[in-house]
Amino acid sequence: MNLPDDFITKYRRLLGDEADAFLTSLTTDANTAGYRVNPQRVVPEKLTAAPAVPYAQWGHFGPVKGRSLAHQSGTVYSQEPSAMFVGATAAPQTGERVLDLCAAPGGKTTHLASYLQGTGLLVTNEINRKRVRVLAENVERFGVPNALILNDSPDTLSPVFPDYFDKVLVDAPCSGEGMFRKDPAAMDYWSLDYVNDCATRQREILTEAVKMVKPGGQLIYSTCTFAPEEDEQMMAWVLQTFPEFHLVPVAKSGGVVDARPEWADGNPDLKNAARLFPHLMQGEGHFVAKLERDATVEPVPAHGQAKLGTPLTGDQRKLWSAFAQEVLGAAQPVGELVTIKDQLFAVPTDVPALKKAHVFRPGLHLGTFKKNRFEPAYALALASDYRQVKQTLVIDQDQWVAWVHGDTITLPTAPAKGWYLLACQDQPVGFGKVVGATVKNFFPKGLRFTVYPEDLV
Repeated sequence: MNLPDDFITKYRRLLGDEADAFLTSLTTDANTAGYRVNPQRVVPEKLTAAPAVPYAQWGHFGPVKGRSLAHQSGTVYSQEPSAMFVGATAAPQTGERVLDLCAAPGGKTTHLASYLQGTGLLVTNEINRKRVRVLAENVERFGVPNALILNDSPDTLSPVFPDYFDKVLVDAPCSGEGMFRKDPAAMDYWSLDYVNDCATRQREILTEAVKMVKPGGQLIYSTCTFAPEEDEQMMAWVLQTFPEFHLVPVAKSGGVVDARPEWADGNPDLKNAARLFPHLMQGEGHFVAKLERDATVEPVPAHGQAKLGTPLTGDQRKLWSAFAQEVLGAAQPVGELVTIKDQLFAVPTDVPALKKAHVFRPGLHLGTFKKNRFEPAYALALASDYRQVKQTLVIDQDQWVAWVHGDTITLPTAPAKGWYLLACQDQPVGFGKVVGATVKNFFPKGLRFTVYPEDLV
């Protein structure tokens, strides 16, 4: 790997005697694969036996097979270990309101969801239309029941959520220097000017993000770059521009070190932020800071409640109630039931009026109303605990292989007809409809895949 000349010159100047070790780490292959386990799942022991990431709850070092049962069921989420430090720094409490402002592809959103445990409100936003679809798929696969997925710019959202969130996470678009080793293509568009362009965009995002932090709340800022212009200097700018915010210490372990005040205006408080250098730890490059807003600021009143979708008709409510009582039993989703066209959603409670915000997914997708029947959604299956669902059907690994391929399953004996939540190795994998001794396949066509023998190892 040939690092850009301007990059080498810059960091030799900044790092001095430390520069050789730093630059060598970027040109050396490193095994920094990692994954998080889903605390809402029954996690196989082999997944928790892998070495733990010291600074990230639920994090482990090691690769994840994308065609594995654990991945399909949302039991694991593949994530680079340093990136886990961001969610671990935010660490929201149950019941809090949380915003992930620049959320795709969803690693940090699903980490935040693990802390919330289905409580409170998780608003997850992505401005790019294509990327928001990937975000929605990952939120769905992880079984997050309390997420509102938006597709908007920060300046559209700040008037909607003034002084609203306990935690706002800004994982800012950046120059990507910390990913050079993992993604060498990032070097193709890197330049000193590009770093400055990114810093300009980050200031624009942060100007809107601070407006959405409630008094006493916190803003967690992160990048995957080493550039001081996007890191320490960005935090120095926030402290000077928004005096109601101050930096609070970020807990550091596993080779994570203090940020460097001398790379900005010398404010010693900048040491409270954290740097993750690949020559000091097992992971790629990151910067993470935690800002807290003074609790004495007078909050702006909320703008009423959201009106998402339309109430259920009498017939729709009967169809849903019949399904929920027969199949789910006591394990029914929480939230306001609304329809958008023929789709049924459970909208999280306590959502303000969204005005012009573009709602990509208003809550947990429960299913589709069709002529005189209700068909449950894949998202509902993965958000359900099969141990609590009334009507479940346990399938073996071979049947699961057939299931994700899109095949029907033939049972040795015929259970009562109707919908069942299918579970394999203690994991929910989808809904199937039993007719006689056959389980009709409702695994989403766009997600079907072939499992090879090496995927089962």
